[in-house]
Amino acid sequence: MKAILMRVQWHVSFLPTHHRLSPFHMTTVVALAGAPPLQPSSTSKPGCLFLLLKNHHRRRPHFSIPPLKPCSIRLPTRPRPRPNPALGSDVPNPLHPDHQHDDEGLKQWDSLTAKFAGAANVPFLLLQLPQIVLNARNLLAGNKAALFAVPWLGMFTGLLGNLSLLSYFAKKGEREAMVVQTLGVVSTYAVIAQLAMAGSMPVPQFTATSAVVACGLLINFLNYFNLLNENIWNFWEDFITVAGLSALPQVMWSTFVPYVPNSILPGIMSFVIAVVMVVMARIGKLAENVNKFVGSISGWTATLLFMWMPVAQMWTNFLNPENIRGLSSFSMLLAMTGNGLLIPRALFVKDLMWFTGSCWASFFYGWGNLICMYLCASISKEFFLAATVGLFLWTGFALWSDSKAYGHGSLLTSLKGLFLGS
Repeated sequence: MKAILMRVQWHVSFLPTHHRLSPFHMTTVVALAGAPPLQPSSTSKPGCLFLLLKNHHRRRPHFSIPPLKPCSIRLPTRPRPRPNPALGSDVPNPLHPDHQHDDEGLKQWDSLTAKFAGAANVPFLLLQLPQIVLNARNLLAGNKAALFAVPWLGMFTGLLGNLSLLSYFAKKGEREAMVVQTLGVVSTYAVIAQLAMAGSMPVPQFTATSAVVACGLLINFLNYFNLLNENIWNFWEDFITVAGLSALPQVMWSTFVPYVPNSILPGIMSFVIAVVMVVMARIGKLAENVNKFVGSISGWTATLLFMWMPVAQMWTNFLNPENIRGLSSFSMLLAMTGNGLLIPRALFVKDLMWFTGSCWASFFYGWGNLICMYLCASISKEFFLAATVGLFLWTGFALWSDSKAYGHGSLLTSLKGLFLGS
């Protein structure tokens, strides 16, 4: 460095005064530029060194970066949300606010299935509306006897099933399913009110039913918005559990009354069993698994009540084939469509009870009655084939979309998680 400075000073001495550098600046320039030792020449011109230093200072040093070697580090994959247990009745869906995920596919499927469930209100509303209009016309015409053809006990059973499922879905936070069941409660109660006006339903039973409906709607919606006392909700759950478990065996027994004795013994026995189970669950005398089962009884009994309705219809068709012509193919198509729209949502949240009830009603009640009507030449071949192809394509679409959203490689994986849990 000292030799370089001496040579720089010798050359700088020939520069004009305003072009000369101080010793500090010359040291800095030489040190930063990394100039090689300068060889003074007798032919060098005084301004050459200044241009040399100036241009050399503008050059930037070149840094060579060694190539990166491939590494074997594996980045952690984002975990997929796990489905809910198959028999769980109060677990939230996979995208509950407490379990948020960044999976866009699941979010889109969640939103789409919610829209499908909300769209199910349309066929369910159209399903009950013709009966309500017909009853209203008969009442206005003074033909009250026509309303006695509608059994009020069967309507009450369906109403109780809607209330039970409303509580079930309110506990799960499924808003669209709550709207569907609320619509079922309101439309069924409208028919029951018409039956009471015609004298088909006794006044005391109608009064008690009205009180149950009003309390049920109020309690469920207060609980959905977290405005209800827990003790009141527990009492309501116990009530619908006992009522549903008492009604199911009695309705199943009454279906075969011509071939079995007419008795209320099945209802009484199931009522006693239900009360004992509920009391033991509340005082903590049951195991945890049994206690959880008791908590899901109300939803399952309501589902089984609705599942039994097509069984009773099939039994009636078997006993009286000529009555098949009295069935409405449009009503059966609406029932198949409404329950079919609920299948994707039940599959997404991995709710076995919901999935079972929706599939049963779509295939056994809607499509099953269409099969009977087709075999009896009550509907055309084109109508039956269109309904059949539509139902199976829709079910296949639901299974494929759910497997794709969860990242499964097979449709059976999605069904396995539904029936066996995870």
